[in-house]
Amino acid sequence: MTRLLWRGALLASLVFLPAAATDVPRPASDLTIPLVNGQRIQLNQYKGKVVALEFLLTNCPGCQKCSQTMEKLFREYGSRGFQPVGVAINQMAHLLVPDYIKQFGLSYPVGYGDRDMAVNFLKHPVMLQMMMPQLVVIDRKGVIRAQYGGSDDFFRDEEKNLRQLVEKLLKEGAETKAPARKK
Repeated sequence: MTRLLWRGALLASLVFLPAAATDVPRPASDLTIPLVNGQRIQLNQYKGKVVALEFLLTNCPGCQKCSQTMEKLFREYGSRGFQPVGVAINQMAHLLVPDYIKQFGLSYPVGYGDRDMAVNFLKHPVMLQMMMPQLVVIDRKGVIRAQYGGSDDFFRDEEKNLRQLVEKLLKEGAETKAPARKK
């Protein structure tokens, strides 16, 4: 009987492990993101840039704050290779995205999708609640280097934490080869 209880406790603890902590770093799978203007972007088109990908709900205050932080950092680091991308996953998101972009003055692409798209990309356990926003940071080589859910400590000081991560990843890709010497 004790062995059975121990097994049950072990299995229960495994079910509640945080998803993000176990799967990073990992290659980012490609993702097609529809935009409200009818165009589509491919996540892999940003290879060579540091990408912050936010899965969001347009009515989520934490998501709104994250989007505004990404916009601020995009204005600072966009010319150095930082590229934010948003994906709204609310019901009827395609109708909500234009007002979201306008309300928060977002100049980076914000598209739409559904929960299944987010769960598959994030490799989030289907049985666990997904806390919003979900933020993924991808390096210049297309490797997911960080993944955070809305209840993670990362969001307590998200601007500082995201800034440090983006600066680190921008520097990693900024190493340039020395110019060839003239003979």
